Amino acid sequence: MLKINDLVVSYGKVEALKGISLEVEEGKIVTLIGANGAGKSTTLKSIVGLAKPQSGTITYNGKNLLLEDTKNMVRSGITLVPEGRRVFPNLTVLENLKIGAYCRKDAKAIKDDLEWVYSLFPKLKDRSWQQAGTLSGGEQQMLAVGRALMSRPKLLMMDEPSLGLAPLIVKELFNIIKEIHKQGMTILLIEQNAFAALKIADIAYVLETGNITLKGTGQELLTNEEVKKAYLGESTHA
Repeated sequence: MLKINDLVVSYGKVEALKGISLEVEEGKIVTLIGANGAGKSTTLKSIVGLAKPQSGTITYNGKNLLLEDTKNMVRSGITLVPEGRRVFPNLTVLENLKIGAYCRKDAKAIKDDLEWVYSLFPKLKDRSWQQAGTLSGGEQQMLAVGRALMSRPKLLMMDEPSLGLAPLIVKELFNIIKEIHKQGMTILLIEQNAFAALKIADIAYVLETGNITLKGTGQELLTNEEVKKAYLGESTHA
């Protein structure tokens, strides 16, 4: 579905990505883990056209994404849940969700999808007329995911969805990611919370200072001694 090959991205003289290659197969959860500054967010920005690579290729269902406008990617079925949530604080929950469907014209299906999002996130239904800026961090993250789902993506990309959230909210959020995946969604997940990400991932990559150093199933990387030492710490006992 999505293929990245030998991708190099620089900011000035600093090489953020040093020729990485990875693949996201349809129907899978693929996660990219790594420390802060490893190049994880740069990878997502490159996919959606917000960072311009020096070299390499990014293809989506055979289409060269480097030639596509960012705005056309939503129409192609690619949606990003950005780091830091980025909800529209002065708009209501419902208005934020409707913005997610701005490319769509199928009114009945939009209404059905709104109910589907509310079934995943009942708190959003309870707060549908509340301004998004007044929600808690966890509720804003749920809204950001719900808004992305309203575009009916084929590939859902998530940038650090657990960042700054309480452990209980993180657990709830990852259960919902599993449920979305069960319903047929392909997911590319960028995460610093390696333990939570690897537990649900089909395929996982480790990114270190712009290089992919390891690849395996989520389970393989959970039990890998290098990964345990570098990223899991005491959380392996959770």
